[in-house]
Amino acid sequence: MIVQDVADLLEELAPLANAEGFDNVGLLVGSPEAKVTGILVTLDTLENVVDEAIAKNYNLIISFHPIIFKGLTKITGKTYVERVVAKAIQHGINIYSMHTALDNVTEGVNGKICEVLGILEPQILIPKTETLLKLTSYIPKNAIEQVKGALFAAGGGSIGNYSHCSFTLEGIGSFRPESGAQPAIGKLEETHFEEEVQLHMTFPKRLRSTMLKALFGSHPYEEVAYELTSLVNEHQHLGMGMIGNLATPKEEEAFLQHLKKSMHLSCIRHSDLLKKPIKKVAVLGGSGAFAIAAAKAQGADIFVTADIKYHQFFEAENKMIIADIGHYESEQYTKNLLVDYLTKKIPNFAVALSESITNPIKYF
Repeated sequence: MIVQDVADLLEELAPLANAEGFDNVGLLVGSPEAKVTGILVTLDTLENVVDEAIAKNYNLIISFHPIIFKGLTKITGKTYVERVVAKAIQHGINIYSMHTALDNVTEGVNGKICEVLGILEPQILIPKTETLLKLTSYIPKNAIEQVKGALFAAGGGSIGNYSHCSFTLEGIGSFRPESGAQPAIGKLEETHFEEEVQLHMTFPKRLRSTMLKALFGSHPYEEVAYELTSLVNEHQHLGMGMIGNLATPKEEEAFLQHLKKSMHLSCIRHSDLLKKPIKKVAVLGGSGAFAIAAAKAQGADIFVTADIKYHQFFEAENKMIIADIGHYESEQYTKNLLVDYLTKKIPNFAVALSESITNPIKYF
């Protein structure tokens, strides 16, 4: 198995195209062709994590946070980032980062938090927009099923929990093959009229090249007429944060105790308690202050996140509780998620959860 094989498996879980534009994800250090001797999963790639990989003779580190976030202009060992990168290169360690690609999928960071807290049927809190394209093409009536089948197989036509979604209109197409053409239907220099079907199908932007390859490969015409339209629709299964309900409401103090125990917390920073039961819970692992308004708008009783600043707690406005549980703490189960996923995908391969502690924040 090479690094690219593992990257392909991780792309199935969290396509890199779903990461935020500011992010730096994918293979950050190493070669996609390197043969993998073992996989070490961590939240952060620090020097002690690289040392652990060296000791285990594992040459691929899967890290949630990217060790290289901003561009490196030099590698002299003056910063922890430079030292990590230099040591990894020196020892042939490959480093792959997931970050917001894993934040934005339902089975990622926030889905895991919901699982741990017992939040039922969670939905995306802030759905992503402009992630979908609509394909329109014109196909001879007798070839429509083969073209649709190829596009469905390429990943087109999936909307939420529904697959094989498309829309068709019948009409008459016309064309005139000129000199040099090799028409599948019609004759040179004669205008031809054909019963055609106008096909509409949506698909994720990341599948653009795959979908066009499927269209061209299955369409009988020499020249394929098609249109791609960018959609501003929200993607209900892709985006930041999640929100759902507890099986039974809990009193505020009881929920905070449940939160503290489930997430192994030494403390919770929170806004005023509102003296009402908690039923609807919103979560967003990592820095989630930007989602306070969304959580309020969707009627959350409590918003569990991290990195809330002093004045941002006022934004609860006595409509919900804001609970800051710590950045590392909110994302800690991400490591377990990735280990479980890779172990199921490659059960006979060495995949280990890093034993290194990477939380930079200590509590007295």
